[in-house]
Amino acid sequence: MDRPTSDAQLTVAEARKAFFVMFGFLVLVWLVQLANFADDYTPAREYGVVSGDLGTLPHILTAPFLHWSWAHIESNSGPLFIFGFLAAYRGVLRFLGLSLLVAVTSGLAVWFFEGGRVETVGASGLIFGYFGYVVVRGLFDRHLIDTLIGVVMAASFAYMLTVAVPGTPGVSWLAHLGGLIGGLLGAWLFRDRDRRKRPTGTPPARTGSSGTSGSSGSSAPAGHPRADLHKELGDLGLL
Repeated sequence: MDRPTSDAQLTVAEARKAFFVMFGFLVLVWLVQLANFADDYTPAREYGVVSGDLGTLPHILTAPFLHWSWAHIESNSGPLFIFGFLAAYRGVLRFLGLSLLVAVTSGLAVWFFEGGRVETVGASGLIFGYFGYVVVRGLFDRHLIDTLIGVVMAASFAYMLTVAVPGTPGVSWLAHLGGLIGGLLGAWLFRDRDRRKRPTGTPPARTGSSGTSGSSGSSAPAGHPRADLHKELGDLGLL
């Protein structure tokens, strides 16, 4: 089996795992919301992050699972699934590390800088972290397809950044900003260090249908301006 086919199968397998991971995460969040609602939102009050309260520091890991209302969880569910899936499809284990990092940076931003003694909960910090990660991941990993996805996501959801700055009533912009910073940091920390450039000046070996060396319209020789793009498309099984 040739390398592009193997890479494409690996990508599809990781994407399948990413889908089920995010589906399971959303199911868990909604089950927590059911329990939260049934208990008159007592868990949200008891397990949220409160600025300067040492006892709530561990709650930076529980707060993303909790929401204040059905409208709150509904507004978060779609973006959480979309950005979570895009962040996870290149590797679920890397995604889990990213999620922990983003939860910590988002929670610490609230704990250190939020004004007042209010409980902060919600998955929006994770959403902003995944968004930041997806937007810049391709630049650090040198994946052209991921870079294109990042450009599209940045152009489509740039409006989200308006709630990562002060001014939106009832919204913890610090949680959003902390999550965004965590996602950008995660893109660098979890970058693909094993990725290697194809040596320039040596065209890749290609085989015609008869098994002998021949030309093919599906790839470009190394050093060609579109060589990396052709390789990315080949890795995804599109060439």
